[in-house]
Amino acid sequence: MHPLMHDRATASANHPGLLAPDTTGMNFYRADPALTDLLRLHLPDALFRHIEPHLDRLGELAGGYLDECARLADRHTPVLHQRDKFGRDTQYIEYHPAYRELEKAAFGEFGIHALSIRKGIMGWPDKYPVVAKHAFTFLFNQTEFGMGCPINVTDGCAKLLNNFGSEALKARYLDGLTQTDMSKLTQGGQFMTEKEGGSDVGTLTTTAVQEGDHWRLYGEKWFCSNADAEVVMLLARPEGAGPGTRGVGLFLMPRHLDGGSQNHYRIVRLKDKLGTRSMASGEIKFEGAIAYAVGKLDRGFVQMAEMVNSSRLSNGVKSTALMRRAHHDAMTVARNRVVFGQRIIDLPLARRQLMKIMLPTEQALSMSFLTADALDRAEAGSQDAAALLRILTPTLKFRATRDARKVCGDALEMRGGIGYIEEFATARLLRDAHLGSIWEGTGNIVAIDALTRAVGRHGADAALAADLHARLDDSANVPQAWRNRLRELTDRAVGFAREVASRSDNEGDARRATSLLYHVGSAVALAWEGGRIHEMRGDARRLLLSRMVVDHRISVGDPFRLAENATQRAITDHLLGERNVGMVEVGELLVAA
Repeated sequence: MHPLMHDRATASANHPGLLAPDTTGMNFYRADPALTDLLRLHLPDALFRHIEPHLDRLGELAGGYLDECARLADRHTPVLHQRDKFGRDTQYIEYHPAYRELEKAAFGEFGIHALSIRKGIMGWPDKYPVVAKHAFTFLFNQTEFGMGCPINVTDGCAKLLNNFGSEALKARYLDGLTQTDMSKLTQGGQFMTEKEGGSDVGTLTTTAVQEGDHWRLYGEKWFCSNADAEVVMLLARPEGAGPGTRGVGLFLMPRHLDGGSQNHYRIVRLKDKLGTRSMASGEIKFEGAIAYAVGKLDRGFVQMAEMVNSSRLSNGVKSTALMRRAHHDAMTVARNRVVFGQRIIDLPLARRQLMKIMLPTEQALSMSFLTADALDRAEAGSQDAAALLRILTPTLKFRATRDARKVCGDALEMRGGIGYIEEFATARLLRDAHLGSIWEGTGNIVAIDALTRAVGRHGADAALAADLHARLDDSANVPQAWRNRLRELTDRAVGFAREVASRSDNEGDARRATSLLYHVGSAVALAWEGGRIHEMRGDARRLLLSRMVVDHRISVGDPFRLAENATQRAITDHLLGERNVGMVEVGELLVAA
């Protein structure tokens, strides 16, 4: 046993009558047939067969060794030191050894940060599509959400540099950002938020003064995650530039200069955060820090927005991972804990609560891979996919991150009082879940982006409607009546979004309209997946999830009507069971009253 581990894994097994077991020792990949099904749908067979052993390996680590590392790293948070032992003003952040183990897995063994940028990782001769990359994101973040930020911003820095940087900058910094050799890796950071404005980027006050072939930065950044990153992308206003976002440039700032000395900026302090406590977030003060312009100075905000959109997709996947981990924990409790002479999973009210955990989790999984697939197709040159991505990304980010807070809270409650104790994962999941709906834009900001910009300005709703209709056309084995119902809901949701986007005084409905697009999109995706998966292995359960979305997340219910009729109970029985469900059974339930 590794020295960082102890005997927590055997505690519940040795005393089954005392506590319901947790997920310790679970292989998160093997425990998730839906993940396997969706990867088979979205990836070429050769690539799927190549990555499956690696996913299996990560699934085992995430449920065992890495999970213990995550617990320790969360308890033993980073410490900022202002001087070294000789009294020199050399800042450094001290991390617990468990955090370093998490880094070795994420950046070293699996190279999650570089899968879509660097060829040859894990023996695959090419770069990985985004769908494959985010399968690893999904599994890793079930064990450690905090590390997800350094992974994501390192990936984002490399993409920005690759897309907009000069050949000289790429030659100097790109290899380090995509390394899987830990001795050569240079992690990235993204410093954007300032005291004067978070989402209102145009009000930033950090300035850049040109000095020969480089620039000097002055000012402060208020919330900088991965605070000691070796390569940082940030926005600053070049001296003499105009106001607003058009006057903002994108800059690369190294942590160390050529001679090895630290660049001219200080980490003022580290943030004391609710969640993601393993990862260092800090306040940064620039005192003439040397930086280099990336791309066109008047396009800095637009260029950084590409990184933000990619980060929003990653954020949605990470929140989905938290929900899946919470779902695993709740089901483990429900299947093993006996109360009043019955297993929890056999009690009607508990079954209803489990469905409230399962349904948003499966919705988010479907929407995550739908969005990742759109990004893959957009990067291959599809303009339709690019338009689709423009609406799917903020829609996923808005709803999945909000659902994660509720799902993780309900899973904690399923375990009861000990779910509130930090020795179990549920408390950490709930703390971490609250970051998702803040990171890369709060719910209001992202809903406005989805409606005002994606729909109102770019007309991306047409691409979404076309994609959803095409998926329904491609689902011939799904009952016609159900496809017709989903077509009607698609048209109504898109029509409502257009109405909201058409007038500024409708902004108060932007959140509701974005949620409806998400729910209808997931209902269609689940139906399309259900038909395809039934063809692969005879299981149409995801079609039942499609109906549950319509019944419980779209239709307005009568509060005085019993929610659990015979049809709903039959659907719940199928979804909480472990056997395949045939199309005939599902077809009857889809159209039942």
